[in-house]
Amino acid sequence: MESFRVPIPRARQIVLTASERRRLKKLAHSRTAPYQQVVRVRIVLDAAHGYSNARVALRQRLHLDTVRLWRGRYADQGIDGLKDRPRTGRPPRFTPIQRAEVTALACQLPAETGVPLSRWSSTDLASEAIGRGITDTISASTIRRILAADVLKPWQYA
Repeated sequence: MESFRVPIPRARQIVLTASERRRLKKLAHSRTAPYQQVVRVRIVLDAAHGYSNARVALRQRLHLDTVRLWRGRYADQGIDGLKDRPRTGRPPRFTPIQRAEVTALACQLPAETGVPLSRWSSTDLASEAIGRGITDTISASTIRRILAADVLKPWQYA
């Protein structure tokens, strides 16, 4: 009976220049760099030292797949490969035009718009935005977030 050897996957070889090593060591010992970046840099430094993925995983107390991922990304893309990839996230519910219209409404005095109020509250602004057809639905808390982005608080001004 013939026996077939299954090839053992080899870890990607990481070779660093002196300047890359200095830069990575500085990041690895940084107290201000984001923690995830420090972990990724330490993986690369261990890999450049010649450690296997399993040994790096043990040394850094990480999962083998994590080590394999970041070692491979560095081998393919260099230092830029250690950054997080952009994520799509949930699409914005309100368009920039709707946000601008809500902000413009908040900047007007209620009396100028025919509303019998001395100041806007976020609830009043939400009702007015729906009444004017700016949007079908909007909550008072969303109004507060939109205005907070522009540092506007119309309910505090007379």
